[in-house]
Amino acid sequence: MYNMDQYDDSIDYMQQEDDWDRDLLLDPAWEKQQRKTFTAWCNSHLRKAGTQIENIEEDFRDGLKLMLLLEVISGERLAKPERGKMRVHKISNVNKALDFIAGKGVKLVSIGAEEIVDGNAKMTLGMIWTIILRFAIQDISVEETSAKEGLLLWCQRKTAPYKNVNIQNFHISWKDGLGFCALIHRHRPELIDYGKLRKDDPMTNLNTAFDVAEKYLDIPKMLDAEDIVGTARPDEKAIMTYVSSFYHAFSGAQKAETAANRICKVLAVNQENEQLMEDYEKLASDLLEWIRRTIPWLENRMPENTMQAMQQKLEDFRDYRRLHKPPKVQEKCQLEINFNTLQTKLRLSNRPAFMPSEGKMVSDINNAWGSLEGAEKGYEEWLLNEIRRLERLDHLAEKFRQKAAIHEAWTEGKEEMLQKRDYETASLSEIKALLKKHEAFESDLAAHQDRVEQIAAIAQELNELDYYDSPSVNARCQRICDQWDGLGAMTQKRSEALQRTEKLLETIDQLYLEFAKRAAPFNNWMEGAMEDLQDTFIVHTIEEIQGLSTAHEQFKATLPEADKERQAILGIHNEIAKIVQTYHVNMAGSNPYTTINPQEINAKWDKVRQLVPQRDQALIEEHARQQNNERLRRQFANQANVIGPWIQTKMEEIGRISIEMHGTLEDQLTHLRQYEKSIVNYKPKIDQLEGDHQLIQEALIFDNKHTNYTMEHIRVGWEQLLTTIARTINEIENQILTRDAKGITQEQLNEFRASFNHFDRKRTGFMDAEDFKTCLISIGYNLGDNEFSRIMSIVDPNRQGTVTFQAFIDFMSRETADTDTADQVMASFKVLAGDKNYILADELRRELPPDQAEYCIVRMAPYTGPDSVPGALDYMSFSTALYGESDL
Repeated sequence: MYNMDQYDDSIDYMQQEDDWDRDLLLDPAWEKQQRKTFTAWCNSHLRKAGTQIENIEEDFRDGLKLMLLLEVISGERLAKPERGKMRVHKISNVNKALDFIAGKGVKLVSIGAEEIVDGNAKMTLGMIWTIILRFAIQDISVEETSAKEGLLLWCQRKTAPYKNVNIQNFHISWKDGLGFCALIHRHRPELIDYGKLRKDDPMTNLNTAFDVAEKYLDIPKMLDAEDIVGTARPDEKAIMTYVSSFYHAFSGAQKAETAANRICKVLAVNQENEQLMEDYEKLASDLLEWIRRTIPWLENRMPENTMQAMQQKLEDFRDYRRLHKPPKVQEKCQLEINFNTLQTKLRLSNRPAFMPSEGKMVSDINNAWGSLEGAEKGYEEWLLNEIRRLERLDHLAEKFRQKAAIHEAWTEGKEEMLQKRDYETASLSEIKALLKKHEAFESDLAAHQDRVEQIAAIAQELNELDYYDSPSVNARCQRICDQWDGLGAMTQKRSEALQRTEKLLETIDQLYLEFAKRAAPFNNWMEGAMEDLQDTFIVHTIEEIQGLSTAHEQFKATLPEADKERQAILGIHNEIAKIVQTYHVNMAGSNPYTTINPQEINAKWDKVRQLVPQRDQALIEEHARQQNNERLRRQFANQANVIGPWIQTKMEEIGRISIEMHGTLEDQLTHLRQYEKSIVNYKPKIDQLEGDHQLIQEALIFDNKHTNYTMEHIRVGWEQLLTTIARTINEIENQILTRDAKGITQEQLNEFRASFNHFDRKRTGFMDAEDFKTCLISIGYNLGDNEFSRIMSIVDPNRQGTVTFQAFIDFMSRETADTDTADQVMASFKVLAGDKNYILADELRRELPPDQAEYCIVRMAPYTGPDSVPGALDYMSFSTALYGESDL
């Protein structure tokens, strides 16, 4: 006999709020509830052996059904029972049952075989309660609680979402029946319309729950609604017994729910990662395609024929830099951020690193981008050089046209004059005059030789500079040269004719001859002066225009002497007129030695005087333009000399922020985002500088001695600054993601950062392989070449030869991570499959959300094991593949 006064306090699952046998008394209402509940509970197990009991204290007296009950609920065989009907046989059988219970670690109190054989109701109920505790309640555990507390916590969790349900105990919390209905509805919502239940109708609620549980859940009706409603405080043990049946009935669903949740989590990670991979591939393809289309445009060096067409090309290039390229810079930066984030997520979920398609690595993007920027630089230089060339060509072409027009105007009529045979019928004086006139023409012709050579030289230079209209220039130049050669030959021929008749002519008018000799060079000087005064000029600096102005002032200083020469020449003509008038010389009214007359000299002199102030005004306007250009240079330089160092300073500050450890990662992230905002707010200054640069280019300014910064330097620096701050923010975000996923403390992260900074000797933001190896040795790793190669393949999957801080902290913390594994996922699928080695599509659709169920069905291979059935799917190889190839 087990002679103890009460349950032993050392057994946790035996501890209760109220002892069932306090003062050896049992409330009649409680006893009634316990009889019904315990009897129903025993029968729910005995029926598996094909029997049942009617009276709980009578039917266990011989010990036979008691032993059978224990065998059913434990799954073990007890000692062979005694078949005799004597009291001693019954006591022996009951003792065998009690010994079996004691062998399970249960210390019985106040229960002996004799009391059970004698039909002691109190002792019999106590014994059954002990069995219920041991075999139905003891193993219930929720969040490291056990027995009663675990069962209570399970009930609270399952009924928490339901209104009017507040489970605090195993007696009055269940009186209105809503707790039982909530448990059923939570697991089988199709069995009860919970929304139609009322708290003030406990009888309906209780009977509904009991009937549904018996009919659909195979839980026998262990309680009476009338007894519960009519009792101030229902029996706790009866309620616990009945509720434990719900727990066991739904425990399989609980396991399936847990398994399904694990699988959903893993599949969600894979689906998200696959989407990120697809997004990266598309963005990389689009960016590379844009670069592929853009580079040929930038490499096209086909020149245009006109300045207007080339300036349009320059404007198109400005639009490309202002409008088309900046979004692509952002895309490139976002592509790198997405790549780093994806790699971090793959590492955190124990997936292999993402290897983009061939030609779409970040390094490939960077190489293509470098080619693009190289093409940009070459294209802009070519554009500016070509504009300079066209500007020079336009200037030379205009100069050629002016000189050619002046020369052609001079040669007009000269051939007819040289071909005249007037000397055949002329008098001696007329012959002498013709000879002198011809000598003067030869002098004039020689003076024009220099202009012809200038015209030929300009045409040659236009050819060398590949002027688009060179054929017409060459044709005109050839005509001038051919005509010049013809004039020379004709001049020589006429000179010979005049010399032959010179002997016949003796009289010559010395005054006309002197006039002609002095008028010709003076006329030529005036024509040269007019040509110089109308000559176009091109300058690029104030110094150059000042040089032209100085030369012009020097020319103006020669005008008084020239005017004296003009007066002297006109004086000769006046003397001739006086002689003609005095001596009545028949000179036919004109100077036989020259075609130049005083009216022409005066007209040209007036033209020279008129052109001088026009030249003054042109030089003043050009001086003003050059002053404006100098102002534009200084305006651009003043801003560039501030913005360039500012960008460099910000780059250095970001570099310091990325390696220093001030505050938490969240503090650093907040600081960096504020920093990024201040940088973005600086953008208007860049735009203003772009505007000044555009003004400089439109003014055709090609150099700037006031600054070493070009717009290209500023653009590249600004793009690098935006990319660097975005990358740094992304690195901190990935560190937060890693810290939270790996459970790393801020102190650990600071230690990781201190170690990394120490071995990042070059302050580049990453360690090379040798520095990383030294770092590992310093913290206790004993590395051979093979082991170090294995570690490098983890931290540097893309074989860049460097280790980033993100990869470093992933490596340092990966062994402590609580992540899902392929074995865990496989075990979860096995639960959903009911322990089968395969799973069916209907089972997946029943247990998983629709999209994830279809995700599995599409990717699972057919199961080919010996126990295969039609439609069986292989979840084992699928689980392994989730952690293997990423293109599943």
